[in-house]
Amino acid sequence: MSPTANHPAWMTFVLKAAGVYNLAWGAFVILFPNLPFRWIGLAEPNYPELWQCIGMIVGVYGIGYWCAASDPTRHWPIVLVGFLGKIFGPIGFLQAATTGRLPWVAGWTIVTNDLIWWIPFGLILWHAFRNYAAPPFVGTVESLATELATARTGSGQSIADLSDSQPVFLVAVRHNGCTFCRETIAQLATHLPELKQRHWLPVVLHMGTAQDEATWTRDFSLDGVQFVQDPDRRLYRALELPRGTAWQLFGFPVWSAAVFGGAVLRHGMGELRGDGFQMPGTFIIQNRAIRWSQQHHHAGDPVNWTEGLACQIVQPA
Repeated sequence: MSPTANHPAWMTFVLKAAGVYNLAWGAFVILFPNLPFRWIGLAEPNYPELWQCIGMIVGVYGIGYWCAASDPTRHWPIVLVGFLGKIFGPIGFLQAATTGRLPWVAGWTIVTNDLIWWIPFGLILWHAFRNYAAPPFVGTVESLATELATARTGSGQSIADLSDSQPVFLVAVRHNGCTFCRETIAQLATHLPELKQRHWLPVVLHMGTAQDEATWTRDFSLDGVQFVQDPDRRLYRALELPRGTAWQLFGFPVWSAAVFGGAVLRHGMGELRGDGFQMPGTFIIQNRAIRWSQQHHHAGDPVNWTEGLACQIVQPA
């Protein structure tokens, strides 16, 4: 999906408000450079021109924000530069205040100049990132039955046809560089004997290439596992697997699973191939119908193997 002017109206309002505020604050400092120091009881600067220069910089930022308001998604670099300034400014003030070089009262402008803009600017950048990171959709998504009949493994058989002869244990992983994808593949390898005993066919749905399949098969001994490549995410969408939110992809549960759960140490991180926002899912499909499914709560949410393997699937006569 290429960036477009389609964005929530509040983003335009926020950036125009930021533009007006910066222009007003900058003009005030340029015209009355000593007045802010009098208000808070500080000695007036020996070189007010330096303070006026800061006012000029802030005012120029205001022009940038006003221009970016027309399309926040396309003009995200302007928002990013402003956002970084609003992060580093308070950090610099804290360092000066804690060392006694500036009184804490001098930080009154930090609230209106920086802090109140953190959340809206952060959300604008997140919106732009999602739009830029989303790969283009190719074609329209048909019904689940149609997509199951279209999605084919390396052997040339469709998931629909395979599910007519035996239950398919379908594991839809995220992008191939994801440490949790590798964790899931490793767990699948440990459960292969039980799946084979039940006569369930393990299938991995992914967005990568045949080389990824060969690497997984070699590294995890996935003999008997079938793979389906879905770079356009047609089957993902037909299975109603969404793109994740910020919390689902980067929230505390994800970091906890990656670091404290040891996933990163065990499997590392790889190259991003596919949609990094895609959420995983696990399904049991029999006779072209879903018999069991798991919608994962976050990117690091593991497959519920206990519940999945406990399903009572009636085998065809």
